[in-house]
Amino acid sequence: MPHQRGTKTVAQNRKAFHDYFVEERYECGLALFGTEVKSMRQGRVNLKESWARVKDGEVWVEGMHISPYEQGNIFNRDPMRPKKLLLHKSEIRKLDGLVARQGYTLVPLEVYLKDGRMKLQLGLCKGKAEHDKRDSIAKRDADRDIRRALRENNK
Repeated sequence: MPHQRGTKTVAQNRKAFHDYFVEERYECGLALFGTEVKSMRQGRVNLKESWARVKDGEVWVEGMHISPYEQGNIFNRDPMRPKKLLLHKSEIRKLDGLVARQGYTLVPLEVYLKDGRMKLQLGLCKGKAEHDKRDSIAKRDADRDIRRALRENNK
């Protein structure tokens, strides 16, 4: 089988952009089993209620649901098991310090295939207050109205 090139998005966490301000993004590898990779290639992964934490010098993502692979039988793992993220030690130390001292949260934003390997985009996020969420919704609605008016005007 030839080595695949480029990136292909498998799943996105759109709720994260509604609930958080994304300050920085990190690309992480995932330590997975074969049946989990096969299931993820089929797009059977859910990031909605997932988060990441630093524990004992390692970063773990929790709450990420990977549906069991249909042909996996005894090799399937628990869909909700914590998955280890692969980052450089310096990045882990930096993230640990920011999360512990400044109140940031680590949120998985996207899972994608990059050159045949599963990658996860991890966001360093700050929580939005309710008024910030309302402002975001109002801005999005205004932009949509402007685009609609321009489209109508150009016809």
